[in-house]
Amino acid sequence: MMHRHACFLILIFTSACSSGPPHGQGGFAEHSLDSRYPVEADQPLTPAHGLRFDFSLLSQQLDILVLEGAELCFPATVVQAKTRQKRIAREIAGGLVYDAANDIIIQRRLIARLEHQLDYVNEHEICDLPQSTALASPGELGEKIQRLLNHDNQFATDSFALSPKYMAQLAEAAILLKQAPEYHLLITGHADDRGDGEYNQKLSGNRAKQVARYLHIFGIHETRIRISAIGENDPLFLGSEAQIRLVNRRVSIELIEHPQTQENGGWQDE
Repeated sequence: MMHRHACFLILIFTSACSSGPPHGQGGFAEHSLDSRYPVEADQPLTPAHGLRFDFSLLSQQLDILVLEGAELCFPATVVQAKTRQKRIAREIAGGLVYDAANDIIIQRRLIARLEHQLDYVNEHEICDLPQSTALASPGELGEKIQRLLNHDNQFATDSFALSPKYMAQLAEAAILLKQAPEYHLLITGHADDRGDGEYNQKLSGNRAKQVARYLHIFGIHETRIRISAIGENDPLFLGSEAQIRLVNRRVSIELIEHPQTQENGGWQDE
């Protein structure tokens, strides 16, 4: 973690001394927002300045995670984060402050989850990170699998029974996963904020196990699946409204790309 924070500071100071191409020329130009919202000594700060600062920090944090291997272990999630990053840049440039602020909140949670998952796979040594080869890109297939696996409205209140719609999404994802044996799955169970912590931890674990069970039924070998549970921690959205609790009753499933498929039970939980 110290290494990550040191890199973060280096990237901030390095980016402050360098310049990207002018706006509209592609590449980094889409993220080069400094010239649009300069901070003058005699002018007050505006919401756009704060959003630009938050955006810059999140962009640097994502860059660090990519350097540490996030794009190899969780390619579809990184694509999702990069896509939202471009959208935030356009929203800030277009003066859409409210839209940019909402997307920054979502992006911050996505990057925090990505960092947590990367720490997890590194700690358990379940994602091989080559030191000299280029990082992989998931392509359209990986992105589609990721969307299907993380579809909304997965569970009812106080239940680990899958909704029929989510079961159908898992079946479709399993068909695609058979075409991409390099993808392994990390299934993390979640619960909403009702009930005590110990109960929610057990419930979230049962949800992860149930999803793993159905994926196995649909033909995904158990050695490609690993599960974890974090109860009511790391909610997708904060709040106690019914619609927020609905989306927080879920599993989050990350695609972990292996250069070669593992055999002999390398991924089976004990």
